[in-house]
Amino acid sequence: MIKKIPLIKPYITQEVKDKVCEVLDSGHLTEGPQTRELEDTFKNYIGCRYSLAVTSCTVGLELALRVLGIGSGDEVIVPDYTYPATADAVAIVGGDVVVVDVDPDTMLIDYDALEKAITSRTKAVIPVSLFGNPVDYSRLNAIKKKYDISIVEDAACSIGAEYKGTRVGNLADITVFSLHPRKFITTGEGGMITTNVKRWADWMNSYKHFGMKIKTTRLTTSFERIGSNYKLSNVLAAIGVIQMKYIEDQLEKRRKFAFNYTELLKGHPQVRIPRTTHESRHSYQSFCVFIPNRNEAMQFLGKKGIEVQIGTYSLHMHKAFANGHHCRFHGNMTGSTYAFDHALTLPLYHGMSEEDQEYVILNLIEVLNDR
Repeated sequence: MIKKIPLIKPYITQEVKDKVCEVLDSGHLTEGPQTRELEDTFKNYIGCRYSLAVTSCTVGLELALRVLGIGSGDEVIVPDYTYPATADAVAIVGGDVVVVDVDPDTMLIDYDALEKAITSRTKAVIPVSLFGNPVDYSRLNAIKKKYDISIVEDAACSIGAEYKGTRVGNLADITVFSLHPRKFITTGEGGMITTNVKRWADWMNSYKHFGMKIKTTRLTTSFERIGSNYKLSNVLAAIGVIQMKYIEDQLEKRRKFAFNYTELLKGHPQVRIPRTTHESRHSYQSFCVFIPNRNEAMQFLGKKGIEVQIGTYSLHMHKAFANGHHCRFHGNMTGSTYAFDHALTLPLYHGMSEEDQEYVILNLIEVLNDR
């Protein structure tokens, strides 16, 4: 019988279900005490001063750009190899997207390409700590200081990752995480923003509440700015509240699984494992390998009941980001193209066994050896 091995399984325990039912029974379904508890737990875990729960990582990036005043005529640099939301957020606020290549060894933004793309209109960069691999803040902070630009980190996959002993979320001007079901800490849909700047946190908190002045009663409510509704509900937050209790256990297991994969693949001439940033700790939201026949391998593994996936997308390959007035590609995208053609994401989830991993690698090696 063919095994069924999913790419990921959300870690939903009975404790999570009980907490959600508790909220449902309370009748308080919109943003409320569970949302506040999730924000406080997240803030304390990261070690930052402020955190805000929002409906998605995408709107979190939008809020970050809005609070920095980025709009028409401003340029924001993003890597080509990323989920489209990174660039979408720039376009949504009216900015111009400037796209640069990535390092083919890490799949992270190419810092030399980033610096060459900076102009007088550049206001920010959105580096992506892809798949849980931290970006190099020694390089980024030097560029930030030299050119006086802001860093908004797309850390969708990187809760629990660390750079030189500091957790991601406490390194950029503003950091945004995803709580989508493919993430090992999830709220179903949702996102989290972290920052250490009070005025930014207050502004974003107001904006996500329709521009409302925070800490008012219904009788004294006033709306200070145009805003929107980006509140995370109590129901969804309840899932995250319980999941955050077990984040270190989740991380320990993911790193163990990543080590096992690495050992099982050691020495295979056709497999290359992306390099982790120096002096950092990968969170292994995803475990990727580079292989020569990625598409063929995906089809073969699928027939064996193993769910695999590409890494992510190369923006320059998509119509939405055609080189034009609001999107400019700086340089060629050879690193991004390589990653798109060769990166394969292997299954990795909390309930996985070493036998499952061995089955995955046995079949991966079979298709590689038959090539």
